[in-house]
Amino acid sequence: MRPALPRVIPFALFIAFLALDGLLAKLAPALGMDPRWWYGVRTVVVTGLLLWFWRDYGELRSFALRPADWLLGIAVGVVVFALWINLDIEPLTLGNGPGFDARQNGAIAWDLATMRTIGGALVVPVMEELFWRSFVMRWVQERRFLELDPRQVGWKALAVSSAVFAVEHQLWLAGLVAGLAYGWLYMRTARLWVPILAHAVTNGALAGWVLYTGHWEFW
Repeated sequence: MRPALPRVIPFALFIAFLALDGLLAKLAPALGMDPRWWYGVRTVVVTGLLLWFWRDYGELRSFALRPADWLLGIAVGVVVFALWINLDIEPLTLGNGPGFDARQNGAIAWDLATMRTIGGALVVPVMEELFWRSFVMRWVQERRFLELDPRQVGWKALAVSSAVFAVEHQLWLAGLVAGLAYGWLYMRTARLWVPILAHAVTNGALAGWVLYTGHWEFW
């Protein structure tokens, strides 16, 4: 279990913050803060944990990617984004929440928008790919997951990990598509930075689209 902990703990803390969202929102006024800033607290905590465990992430030690991998990661990220914003129809969702509304007094509060964008596009992709692809997907295939080359992961492990990843998202079908796409990238390239790149492109493009269109429910 020890090799799994550096990949599980940051994700588990992230989910714990989500589970306590209602309680934290009630505490915010007593602390004199806008409850939306809890997202920033969550991002800082997760970032701190990722840095603390960084030496355990052997799959992230090399930043070297072939130009073809860069292009593939970016292309897949854009395609997933395009599908994501078009898969918000019933019964393809688990409900529609209000999302993260970054407006204040009718205008975009850019400090809140920047915080949300940084968390979603830079921190979440690293945290989630370490958990879902590096750990869960490989663990389904082989319990000693660190010994498994991602190119040896089978389609069953890809499907199972992607299905569970989908349940994490309100847009479950979009989440399933994203999980399959990011998992396939890891299997094809054996470089975790490639699905991280794709995930970051998807979330970054989504952030820009939300800020431009005002569809806060996608955040």
